[in-house]
Amino acid sequence: MAAVDLHSVAKSFDDVDVIGGIDLSVTEGEFVAFVGPSGSGKSTMLRMIAGLETVSGGRIAIGGQDVTYAPPADRGIAMVFQSYALYPHLNVFENMAFNLRLAKMGNDAIRSRIEEAADILQIGALLDRRPSQLSGGQKQRVAIGRAIVRHPRVFLFDEPLSNLDAALRVEMRLEIEKLHNALGATMIYVTHDQVEAMTLADRIVALEDGAIQQIGPPMELYDRPANQFVAGFIGSPKMNFLPMKVARHDGRTARLALASGVEVAIDLAGRRLDTGQQVVVGYRPEAVVLLRADDPLPDGASALPGRILTIEHLGNVSFGYVEAGTGTPVAVQIIGRTGHQKNDAVILALPSADCHVFDGRGQRPAIAAH
Repeated sequence: MAAVDLHSVAKSFDDVDVIGGIDLSVTEGEFVAFVGPSGSGKSTMLRMIAGLETVSGGRIAIGGQDVTYAPPADRGIAMVFQSYALYPHLNVFENMAFNLRLAKMGNDAIRSRIEEAADILQIGALLDRRPSQLSGGQKQRVAIGRAIVRHPRVFLFDEPLSNLDAALRVEMRLEIEKLHNALGATMIYVTHDQVEAMTLADRIVALEDGAIQQIGPPMELYDRPANQFVAGFIGSPKMNFLPMKVARHDGRTARLALASGVEVAIDLAGRRLDTGQQVVVGYRPEAVVLLRADDPLPDGASALPGRILTIEHLGNVSFGYVEAGTGTPVAVQIIGRTGHQKNDAVILALPSADCHVFDGRGQRPAIAAH
């Protein structure tokens, strides 16, 4: 295993800047996930690390060795693609052996490595089959096995589970996590699925428009997003955003007004806001409490009246979507069975301490100096 370091790495296609001078260090044995919407640059970054794309500027090092212009075969990496990229005319054994044969490895060593990988991935019974005889999950295990046998210093995954159905994605997430624990290998994983990133990664790199928006452990991005983009991208359903204006504040608390005139109290928690300032306040669905009109309001919460548009019943958890004059419906998590119905008049309780505030640029306001 090896560390991966990016120093001011940039990429342009003709006159279009795709990656703009990124600095990033991935430590030995770390599992890092690149997340972001389509076009954010996450796959381009991975392909530059792999040597499949040339850099337009900056430097890439793997294990302390400068590999900026080294060919892929000399970087000590193995890549797993979303398309599996298996040779249809070869059986599983020969697919896994292909690169080892190119490297002139002996037959006994090849067999030993393949049996080791097959044991880890539990695909020993599949070695004589052709790809056409495999399920999607089995093909992905073979693709991962082909990477394992190379004993790479770094594993690179490019949206490896996006072609699988929901149940198989869950199963393969567990397999990849077990693989990381067993090998202790450095892994960089690209995905647009924030659930994969949250469950697999030691750290998440959130990207938008070729720039890093935030780096940190999954729950740090969830609990303290650096900006509105990260807040909206991490979490499912995503955070509710309510456009507001600062009506007044006393340095410790503030009253914020919606366009409808309804005011909400928040705890400033050291944030610097100015009277009259336009802000966006975010609440996670699990922070919002759904009440009937005559239910008591929890301490420290503000009341926002609304009407239920629909309820998604998911078993022991439901999500209600409430029209409350905020521009878009407010998502509310409901634990257990609910007696609420579509079109019910309700009150949304918004706890003062559970809000996230973003300024007009979508950034978390600075903490006021004392």
